[in-house]
Amino acid sequence: MRNKMKIALAVAASLALAAGFGLASPAQAEDKKVVAYLAPSLDISYWQWVGYGVKQKAKELGMDYVEFTSENSPAKQMDNARTAVTKGVDAIVIGPVSSTSTPPLLAYLKSQNIPIAFAGIGPQPGQVDYTSSVTANNYETGKAQGSFVCALAKERGGNQVGMLSLPQDRENAQKYLKGAEEAFKADGCDLVQILETRGLTVNEAVTQANDMLTAHPDIKAIYGMYDEAGTGAAKVLETRGLTGKIGIAVADGSPTTIALLKGKAIQGIFFQEAVGQGIDGTQQVFNALTNVPVEKDLALVMPLVTADKIDSPEAKAVIARVFPPSN
Repeated sequence: MRNKMKIALAVAASLALAAGFGLASPAQAEDKKVVAYLAPSLDISYWQWVGYGVKQKAKELGMDYVEFTSENSPAKQMDNARTAVTKGVDAIVIGPVSSTSTPPLLAYLKSQNIPIAFAGIGPQPGQVDYTSSVTANNYETGKAQGSFVCALAKERGGNQVGMLSLPQDRENAQKYLKGAEEAFKADGCDLVQILETRGLTVNEAVTQANDMLTAHPDIKAIYGMYDEAGTGAAKVLETRGLTGKIGIAVADGSPTTIALLKGKAIQGIFFQEAVGQGIDGTQQVFNALTNVPVEKDLALVMPLVTADKIDSPEAKAVIARVFPPSN
């Protein structure tokens, strides 16, 4: 009996010590939520930055974070979702491989009662079974960038423009293009060629910009729908001795294109808040898990910044939500 009393007292003391040090009980540990980030590819800086936003917000909200890369494969994307659910994640933030790849993914996650937020690229139009879609205001940005590019062309004595486009199986790219085409038509510019990226690399953009200018030497401005397009186009213009003689505007923004902007190799950046999309998407799935109202469709403004404004406090506040401080 005496031994049993000693054991009981020891257990009680251990429990009291654990409580005093704030150690979580198994029940408390189980309450910690886990968010998974599914990137289309982690080879692209943009998707790394979205992941940074997800991870930082998860930490702030007391959530654990795991990430997967889909390697630009819809099949791998679906496998990742199933693996994440099997491992017990509570919510998902995703940059999808394409908008067209999302219907089976959404059907599966609905069956598993897993909230999902899109970041950067939204679901296929007509899909409704998602928690939130945090994207840029692509249509309005497309119009604004189209008008800006058309003005660049006219300042340089022409009205022909070219476009280095994202893949058009993405709803954000379709909205960009729709807005841009409307602006070109309204402002009197001729979009003479559209070349779609497949790899979102600078080398690919260099090749495409060279091909475009060879086929259409009267182009006076280039619309870059993604950051590497601006970098690639600027390299081509430098090689051809045409820096400044052909205008460039780009969407997204990075340390590289900011440096090109400051050096007048490109004329404008429409900043997209990659980190901010990760932050906001994570907040929305957390809201869903905690029975707080969610915002289903968040279209973030993409402000234009030109070289004379890049060091302003307003631009710096925007850039803080574009890429991590270490970049």
